[in-house]
Amino acid sequence: MSIRTARGLETSLYDAVKSFLEAQGFEVKGEVCGCDIVAVRQGEPPVLVITELKMALSMELVLQGVERLRVADEVWLAVLGTRRGRDRDHRAHRLCRLLGFGLLAVHPARNRVEILAEPAPYRPRPNLRQRRRLLKEHAARQGDPTRGGSTRQPIMTAYRQQALICAAALQAGPLRPRDLKRIAPDAGRILLRNVYEWFERIEPGLYRLAEAGAAALRRWTVIGDIPGSARFLEDATDVGSSVPPAHSNSWRAIPREVSEASSPGSFPAFQRPSEAATCGNAAKERGGTTALTGRGQNDKKYSSSP
Repeated sequence: MSIRTARGLETSLYDAVKSFLEAQGFEVKGEVCGCDIVAVRQGEPPVLVITELKMALSMELVLQGVERLRVADEVWLAVLGTRRGRDRDHRAHRLCRLLGFGLLAVHPARNRVEILAEPAPYRPRPNLRQRRRLLKEHAARQGDPTRGGSTRQPIMTAYRQQALICAAALQAGPLRPRDLKRIAPDAGRILLRNVYEWFERIEPGLYRLAEAGAAALRRWTVIGDIPGSARFLEDATDVGSSVPPAHSNSWRAIPREVSEASSPGSFPAFQRPSEAATCGNAAKERGGTTALTGRGQNDKKYSSSP
């Protein structure tokens, strides 16, 4: 679609938006100094509202809005209303509110506009559950085993790290969860759930390494003082044992292809994690009113699933 054609379609949104603004007491004019719509309500000082029109919500429209924030009291983005388009994406609504924009869905056939987001001060509701989950995983994961942006390969989580430690210990023979508790605090839960099917239960409370677990150890090399015999594990239960506790940097596991390469940029998987920094209290939500509607923000609280 050519620029001229696109601009022609955008003009179809103008009448509905103009009527909406005029109903709020604004004097509306189109194409003023490069702005699609400029609305002014007289006062001391006057209230200046700029509206940018596009057929769909896009990065270009958002960037236009960012530029208009420098001169306007309020900025509204107006797009053609759809049923399942980007204008219906709640993430887009939150983005507009975070940036201080209003978002309008325009229905030219009915000469009507729908307010999707208002340009009031906004702070999303903190997702404390997800926050705790992130902090817990960051603190429990030893080292930096997975490069950011990795896809189509297993993520070396803290759970997988402990499962590998259990698998490496079980190479010496069947063991009980209490025998592994010292080196893998979650050994009981890992062996019982057996998410990766790396372990086999011989009898209640006694486990051995399955073929899938042996294959996992061939893929990931476990480095350090991982017990190689039952005697070493038995020593772990003694007070004077030399077996390092969990989270000691004596344990680490890296993908076998990385360990064989031995490149200077290779990264360990198991290392002692640094203590998680304490975080401040979540910011309080701020209230506010808009110049256009004169009412406080009344948006739903969205929280992403963990």
